[in-house]
Amino acid sequence: MRLVSTRYVVEGSVLARPVINSSGRILLQAGVSMTTSYIGRLRAMGYDVLFIEDDRLEDVEFHMSITGQTREAAYKTIENVSKYIESGDESALKACCVRGTIQEMLNDLLFSSDILGNLTEIQGYDDYTFHHSVNTTIIGLVLGLASGYSEHKLIEFGMGILMHDIGKIKVSEEILNKQASLTQMEFEEIKKHSYYGFDILRKNKDFSILSAHVALQHHEKWDGSGYPRGLKENEIHEYGRLAAIADVYEALTSKRVYRKAIEPNEAYEYIVSQSNKHFDPKVLEVFKKHIAVYPSGSGILLSNGQRGNVVKQNRSFPNRPLVRLFYQDEEPLTDPIDLNLADYPSLMIVAVDNR
Repeated sequence: MRLVSTRYVVEGSVLARPVINSSGRILLQAGVSMTTSYIGRLRAMGYDVLFIEDDRLEDVEFHMSITGQTREAAYKTIENVSKYIESGDESALKACCVRGTIQEMLNDLLFSSDILGNLTEIQGYDDYTFHHSVNTTIIGLVLGLASGYSEHKLIEFGMGILMHDIGKIKVSEEILNKQASLTQMEFEEIKKHSYYGFDILRKNKDFSILSAHVALQHHEKWDGSGYPRGLKENEIHEYGRLAAIADVYEALTSKRVYRKAIEPNEAYEYIVSQSNKHFDPKVLEVFKKHIAVYPSGSGILLSNGQRGNVVKQNRSFPNRPLVRLFYQDEEPLTDPIDLNLADYPSLMIVAVDNR
């Protein structure tokens, strides 16, 4: 199995993982043979990459960080919470099992054999908010686990980060989905979602005040240039500092109707460049050690012209994965070559190449 750009998926390719929309509904099951019609439809829906079966990698196991069942439950939780808020029945949030959803996500992460490999799920255009909230929670929980958080703190933080954008329900969809540049007035309205979310969560006894502060503080920046209160450094609660990194990384690597996603390695480099500016340098060190620069299955091109796919992560060197190489320039190799890039410091990954 490997990640393949939908531009290069050919008719007859076999889908290795199901394609799931933001409501948890399976659009195409694993094992489906791709047709020109399927490929065209998925591209129109905004899907840029798919997991495709590949016999050359059949001995390699690629695991998602959470199961499809857990992801579907998380989508349903956010959907239910949204409905309660939109109906004005915010007091009923306890029925949505937010705590149980976070517990299931943690259970999956704790038992994952490749927690670094694939933290997020591929997505189309259908509902960015649901994908973003779930993927940001997964990244945030990984950072929380790596920071040594107790179960209580992980649940408290997780409940906050899953709901971190819930305040956007009270912001006009026209503003949220606007493709042109926002006016200053529109940007000020979007910024209010932090307060809206905080207000929703703090009024509910099932959320701690610190969970509510994740919604309030996830756009604060280490240097004080964030919003809504312009807090800086340790004025920002540790949950807010973790959520800030998870939120930006996920947003950068997610596609929107009005902009393309960037590759995980490019998002990684941007995040690292913001140490002591936007992000807490101590939290950033945790991020650097526990987030894969090149997700498992990704196609890569090396500085020597060889091309292949990432097959496993190096926990000690997230930017130096294990790879399997199939091509020298455009010519197939006689036999695939397996390399641990940590053992070859002169070889560099120069591009992501999901052909």
